[in-house]
Amino acid sequence: MATAPTPPHGATSPHAPAPPRDAAPPHDPAPPQAPAPPHGTAPPHGVPDGPDIATPVPPDLAKLLYTQLDSVADEVEEEVRRQVPEYAGPIDKESRELLRCGVVQALTLFVDHIADPRGQGASITATYYELGRGEAMEGRSLDALQSALRIGGMHAWRQLGRTAEELGLDSAVVAALGELAFRTVHEVAEAAAAGYAEARPDGAEELERRRRRLLDLLLGETPVSMETVRDLAHGARWSVPRQVAVVALAATPEQREEEWPLAAAGALVDMESRPPRMLVPDPDGSGRFGSRAFTLALRGRPAAIGPTVALTEAHRSLRWACRALGLMGRGILPRQGVVRCSDHLSTLLLHGDEPLLATLRSSVLAPLESVAEGSRGRLAETLLAWLLSGSNVPDVAARLHIHPQTVRYRLRQLEKLFGSALHDPDTRLDLILSLTTAQKTEEFMNSRP
Repeated sequence: MATAPTPPHGATSPHAPAPPRDAAPPHDPAPPQAPAPPHGTAPPHGVPDGPDIATPVPPDLAKLLYTQLDSVADEVEEEVRRQVPEYAGPIDKESRELLRCGVVQALTLFVDHIADPRGQGASITATYYELGRGEAMEGRSLDALQSALRIGGMHAWRQLGRTAEELGLDSAVVAALGELAFRTVHEVAEAAAAGYAEARPDGAEELERRRRRLLDLLLGETPVSMETVRDLAHGARWSVPRQVAVVALAATPEQREEEWPLAAAGALVDMESRPPRMLVPDPDGSGRFGSRAFTLALRGRPAAIGPTVALTEAHRSLRWACRALGLMGRGILPRQGVVRCSDHLSTLLLHGDEPLLATLRSSVLAPLESVAEGSRGRLAETLLAWLLSGSNVPDVAARLHIHPQTVRYRLRQLEKLFGSALHDPDTRLDLILSLTTAQKTEEFMNSRP
C-alpha cells in the first residue's frame, strides 16, 4: 500500500467516523473540507449523480448504520485480506492502519449517501485520489486497490443490507441500498484511478515494475487466483501461459548487469533476488531448454530448471529449482552447466529432508563405523553394487572392475557386519537409499582406494 495521506477532517480515526450533519448530534463539527489538490491538480469532485435513486432510503437508517461501522469494517477488512493476495500476507503496521482507514472512510461515504443521497463526499474521494497517486508513485498497479474496493463494497452491502431486512424494510429499500453501494464504490474507484493517472510514470521503467510485481505474486507462497493474474498480466503486457518453469541461476560475486543472462522470450526475470530467477512460459514448447541458444543465453552461469507446473503453482517450480541449485553447489548434482529437475527427481526426493536422511544413514550404516576408514568406502561400494545387481557376484565384479574372488571376500566381511539384515527386504531398501546418497558425499569418496 502507499504511504498514508493525512486523513480528511472528520475521518481521522478509523474507529470513530464522523457522521454528516443531518445524521449527527447537534454538537458535531462542520462538514469536512477536501484537502488541497496535489501539485496544482484538482482532485475529482466525484462522479455525476446519474439518475436519482428511485426509492429513497429512510435517513433514520443512517443513524443506526453509523453505530455498526466498526463491526462491519472488521468484516470487510477480513474479507479483503482473504481475497486480495496483496493484502493476504503479513503487512506492516502502517499498511494495516491505512487499509483500515480506507475501509472505514468508504463505509462512511456509503452511509453519508443514505443520509444525503445527493452528497458528494469530496473529502473522502480526495483521500482515495491520494491513495491512487501513492500507488503510482511507488510503481505498483492499481489492480489491488480496485479489487479491494469491489470486494469490500459488495461485502459491506450484504452486511448493511441484512440490517435493513432485519428492520423489516421492504425489498425496494434494500435494492436502493445496493444502488448506493455501487455509487460509493464507483466514486472512490474513479477518484483513485484519477490520482493514479495523474502520477503514473510512462515507459519501459513502469512496465518493468509491473512485471516484477507480477513475478513476485506468482512466486509467492500465498495462493493467487487466475482472475488476479490475468488483471496484472494485462497491465504488464504479458501473455498468460498455461504452464511455466522457473530457472534458478547461480549468483556471481559481482552482479554486473552486462553479465546478466539473456531472458528467454516472454520470461519474467528477477536478477536481484537470491538466487536470481527466471520464470519461463510454456517451457516444453519448441525444445526451449534443450536448445543451444538457451545455454548460450545463460552466459556460462550454472542453472537449475524447476519442473513444469501450472502457472498458479510457479512457487513449487521455484522451490525445487533452488533445491537443485543448492545440490549443484555441493557437488551432489553436476556443478556446472544446466541441470533439469525432471532428470534428477529421485535425488531431489532423497535430499528433500537432509536431517532425516542423515538420521537414516547414521542408523542403517552404523555397522560400517567399526571398519577402518581405508576399507569403509570399498565395502560400501561393493554392498551397493551387490544390492543393485540382484546379489549377482559376476555383475558386481564387472561393474567395479575387480575380480569375482575379491567381491566374495568383501561380501563375507559384510555378512559379519550386517548379519541377516542383508537379506531383509525392508533393510535392503534402507541400505540402497543410504548408500546411494552417501556415495555423493566427500567423506565416502575420500575413503575409497
